[in-house]
Amino acid sequence: MLLARSAFGIGTFALAHLLQQEGLLAAPAKPVDNLPLDLKPRAPQFTPRATAMISLFMHGGPSHVDLFDPKPDLTAHHGQEYTGDVHFSFVNRASKKLFGSPWKFAKHGQCGTDVSELLPHTAGIVDDLCVLRSMHTGHNGHEVSIRYFHGGIAGITGRPTLGSWMVYGLGSQSRDLPAYMVLSDPGGQPVDGTVNWSSGFMPPLYQGTVLRPQEPRILNLDPPAHLRGATQEENLTFLRELNRRHLERHPGETDLEARISSYELAARMQVAAKEALDVSQEPEHIRKMYGLDKEPTREYGTRCLIARRLVERGVRFVQLFLGGQPWDTHTSIRQSLPAICARTDQPAAALVRDLKQRGLLETTLVHWGGEIGRLPVSEGSLDATAGRDHNGQGFSIWMAGGGIKPGMTYGATDEVGHRAVENIVTPNDYQATVLHLFGMDHERLTYHVNGRDQRLTDGRPARVVKEILKSG
Repeated sequence: MLLARSAFGIGTFALAHLLQQEGLLAAPAKPVDNLPLDLKPRAPQFTPRATAMISLFMHGGPSHVDLFDPKPDLTAHHGQEYTGDVHFSFVNRASKKLFGSPWKFAKHGQCGTDVSELLPHTAGIVDDLCVLRSMHTGHNGHEVSIRYFHGGIAGITGRPTLGSWMVYGLGSQSRDLPAYMVLSDPGGQPVDGTVNWSSGFMPPLYQGTVLRPQEPRILNLDPPAHLRGATQEENLTFLRELNRRHLERHPGETDLEARISSYELAARMQVAAKEALDVSQEPEHIRKMYGLDKEPTREYGTRCLIARRLVERGVRFVQLFLGGQPWDTHTSIRQSLPAICARTDQPAAALVRDLKQRGLLETTLVHWGGEIGRLPVSEGSLDATAGRDHNGQGFSIWMAGGGIKPGMTYGATDEVGHRAVENIVTPNDYQATVLHLFGMDHERLTYHVNGRDQRLTDGRPARVVKEILKSG
């Protein structure tokens, strides 16, 4: 038995030697290197236009045909039967009666972009906006399209979101604040909860840091009075030493590394975060511009102002979410749509104005939009209870700053606003364009896990929408 085993072993070595001489052996596996799993700032792949991003995500699906995409044909044929095919999410309330917008549109700015009367403040900044009217997910559901926008694949969880990819690719610009911050809503979590800011298969170091919707926005930021000063520093030094020893015995534990990094960051945030979140330092005219002096804009305006203060202090990626999905206007749209517009219109416009007057808009990309739009037909009867069902076939978002060409519209839906028909933009196109503005190629930004190189766009068809980018 020993000889047989030995002979087999010698034979194997001999065969390997012969194959090597003939050049028939496979090349050794090339080691796969991810980017360093830390938050140290690193150079982009090419010259960026943007260094920070604020995403005003509008869960529920804003009705594009009532806000940014006027359709005279829809108005002219109000109440008539729609002859096209429609995929309904709520069949029990389905109707094919065309529902013309109850609100008037007008051209604004030097660019002449049409905006609904529901958004008077946004209408005042259209010369700084690029309105994309041809967004398309191909899916009508909320979660499936949210995951497409955030993680790159429709309906799939467990993937890093856009903010995580950005911080992984570029690191942090701030030593004292998290690179990726989420400003939550007092009404609760958005639809799909923490999936919206998950780091997925990346280390938790890259997930969004959530700020509470009211003070204190960060719990336990200050130590008890009897532990402050020298006592706290001694405790932190001792904790760092314990963590260092444990990490040496267990290298590569990403959860532990993230926890250590979080402890160290939390200590530095005791001063930096309190200062960044204190909007009382802002002059009165700025607070009024964001609507902090009145309802219903006070809460959302405060978060928009905090977002500006965060990017001003080096935070890379900031997201604002709304509780639930308030743009999901299935019923009584004549009441529900004006209400959510009144809450968000002034703060969103103020954010763009404020960034511009501070010289930050050139390098800060601002995004406004939801995961889907609404159908051009009525959900339910054409009375006061009328609403609009989901529509992922065509809808609108807007972008501003960070290298985006201002004062323009891009793409188009059909004559009633049902489907994108011109210059269609998918969430993967949007992601490729955003990464490009930050100096990263969506094909070259990879994270190796589970035996393959993962990408935000996952090898799916994706293009940089160069037509909406500034030249030069």
